[in-house]
Amino acid sequence: MKADADIAAAYAHCRQRAASHYENFPVASRLLPRELRGPVAAIYCYARDADDIADEDPRPAEERRVDLQRLQDRVRALDDPAAEATPEWRALADTLQRFDLPVGLFTDLADAFLQDLDKTRYQDFGEVIAYCRRSANPVGRLLLHLSKRDTQENLAFSDAVCSALQLINFHQDLYQDFAEHGRIYIPADEMAAHGVTEEHFRNRISDFRMRSLMQFQYRRADRLLRAGAPLGRALPGRLGLEIRAIIQGGARVLWRLRRQEDTFARPRLRTGDWLLILGRSVLPLRRRP
Repeated sequence: MKADADIAAAYAHCRQRAASHYENFPVASRLLPRELRGPVAAIYCYARDADDIADEDPRPAEERRVDLQRLQDRVRALDDPAAEATPEWRALADTLQRFDLPVGLFTDLADAFLQDLDKTRYQDFGEVIAYCRRSANPVGRLLLHLSKRDTQENLAFSDAVCSALQLINFHQDLYQDFAEHGRIYIPADEMAAHGVTEEHFRNRISDFRMRSLMQFQYRRADRLLRAGAPLGRALPGRLGLEIRAIIQGGARVLWRLRRQEDTFARPRLRTGDWLLILGRSVLPLRRRP
């Protein structure tokens, strides 16, 4: 049937988009069960489009705010996949329809990007983690809903993993976030406690104060990642393997960050890193929290 062919083509388009964008963490990878790759890629495209409006669009913030709010309205109104003109929205409509996903998780994602238009400083870690709850945690929760593994325990583990990965992304993009968007996601009270000022970000100063501050951030992100690590063992088959690979990817980025003298350099995972991640994902070591 043409409708089925259109949906299949829409998912293929989303998978191609997800595969073409560089990420340090797997996105809709071949480790996932085949039936979930298309839906995960459709969710990724939604998040990527919202992120691009917030971060890549050169228009004034007010115009971008309107578009993000329209994005929220559109996802709330999704119903018939055949009525959608673009492959991303056709695939997303089919995903929502088939898996009965909570729409609030999608609007939470857009809320985080709306916040990025206005908020560029965070007073304490509570504000940062509240941002993570909307910018990162919905993705993990959606994956659990897709796989029908959305127990309260799994959701709590997922939140810990996703928040940790969001923090790691902040840590590896310190200079980019400041130079391109004027944002600092490191808590201001912790910066002050370590004697770090905005001059460190402006001039890429990696002195002992900045390194001390970031080593503190890395340790906290590692603890959070470890707290959520049981999720990789709780989920079966390829899904568990995918989650373990994502967790190991985050851990490896942290490992590289900890060893860099330049706290503003963005680490790149190499072939050896990916082989190590895969090996530890296939044969996971039990790590104490």
